[in-house]
Amino acid sequence: MIRFARPDDSVAILEIYGAYIETPITFECELPTESEFSKRMADISAFYPCLVCEEEGKVIGFAYAHRHMERQAYQWNAELSVYLDPSFTSKGLGKKLYAILIEMLKLQGVRTVYGGVTVPNEKSESLHKAMGFSVAGTYHHAGFKDGKWRDVTWFEKAIAPYDSYPEPVVSIGSIPKQELLEIISSFR
Repeated sequence: MIRFARPDDSVAILEIYGAYIETPITFECELPTESEFSKRMADISAFYPCLVCEEEGKVIGFAYAHRHMERQAYQWNAELSVYLDPSFTSKGLGKKLYAILIEMLKLQGVRTVYGGVTVPNEKSESLHKAMGFSVAGTYHHAGFKDGKWRDVTWFEKAIAPYDSYPEPVVSIGSIPKQELLEIISSFR
């Protein structure tokens, strides 16, 4: 089951995220506290969709969109992130979560979505390629983690037309809840 993340999901989400702290998949080097992480997720959810995937009532993955770059002219872009319990990868859940996020972002007015992937990461690279993303470029030696300089490849995908005078991107909270729930249910 896929649904919107709730504040009480932060412990389960943080546990999943914690599995990636000792890897180069995230450039975060220390696991945030539950309080820090809960605030982070609340801040993201205030404007962008944040989803969780459950199996038998247990959160097994989460995905969210967030601002790609801060300047106003970048508002029509969003970066996507997905993290799954390691025992639930390669089962199509990442694709489903990404697809739902993309449909919701279209309603918000986002035009381009991005994914940053520390390379090599065969699973994440395959996910982006399977979802129709193309390689925008690679930041070489973008971060130092686990005793090694790491490259990050950026993937991009256009999700809506680039009209001449786009309306500002709107908050996920301004989209009728029923429309968002219909998107989720269409991917079951």
